[in-house]
Amino acid sequence: MNFRPDLSLILASKSPRRSQLLTQAGIPFTLRTAEVEEVYPPETPASDVAPYLARLKAEGSLHLLAAAHEVLLTADSVVILDGEIFGKPRDRDHALEMLGRLSGREHTVVTGCCLRSREKEVVFSGAAQVQMHTLTAEETGTYVDTCAPYDKAGSYAIQEWIGLAKIRRIVGTYPTVMGLPVDQVYHQLLTF
Repeated sequence: MNFRPDLSLILASKSPRRSQLLTQAGIPFTLRTAEVEEVYPPETPASDVAPYLARLKAEGSLHLLAAAHEVLLTADSVVILDGEIFGKPRDRDHALEMLGRLSGREHTVVTGCCLRSREKEVVFSGAAQVQMHTLTAEETGTYVDTCAPYDKAGSYAIQEWIGLAKIRRIVGTYPTVMGLPVDQVYHQLLTF
């Protein structure tokens, strides 16, 4: 579905999940990536961190734009519990700790996005409330050892075992939890 033949979307993300979501939605894109250090000011409110990092990634990826009709899409997701950001785990123990804290509780997933051309920038985010069933220590250990969620905020992926067997309820969109609020990306692209 080439709904915007006047622009070419450049996805600046190494996340296979974001590529998958855009492909499933029929939004054509080209993949180009850059290394950008993901650091935010410590006083940043938790709900603002993901859009801040998405914008930072766009700034660090501007050199990827090769033509005036190209538009960058960058994104970042964070898991928030009790106002604390759960990023990617450092190691197995950190992953087990995060999942233990999320077990049986409701948390928020915020995915921030930035659309950026040479002349324009739009920053937005999607949020979802996720209620997780209680995880046993055996389930948590097996999940971490089997799925190795070391590149995932909060130490889990909604499209893997935890998402399929241990999520009780989502208020918001599934793609937002997976890493890209596709509905918002689509509508922002229509008016970009």
